[in-house]
Amino acid sequence: VQLVESGGGSVQAGGSLRLSCAAGLLTEDSYCMGWFRQAPGEGREGVATLNGDGVTSYADSVKGRFTISEDSARGILYLQMNTLKPEDTAMYYCAAVTESRRAHDCYSGSWSPDNHWGQGTQVTVSS
Repeated sequence: VQLVESGGGSVQAGGSLRLSCAAGLLTEDSYCMGWFRQAPGEGREGVATLNGDGVTSYADSVKGRFTISEDSARGILYLQMNTLKPEDTAMYYCAAVTESRRAHDCYSGSWSPDNHWGQGTQVTVSS
């Protein structure tokens, strides 16, 4: 199953972007889906998670600014990003957990590389 992100780009600080992840049936069949980001020279960071029961969680750095949601009818996961800051600059990835043996990842900020991952979309925020 392929995850395909889109919606990245370059914006000025204070601006907004909405990322999309075409996920097909994974929006219904997964234990959870999430957004991660990786800045140059940094490790991959969990940004937001949407569990199968609709519960969301966010990294402290994005709380109140980012919103994760899904349109299961269209099979799309979204990340609405408002009030963007230069430190939000990174490659953004969506991911999905579909195997029961990895369901505990849904409650972790670090997910196994063996879950489903997209190729990423670049977000650049200038000051």
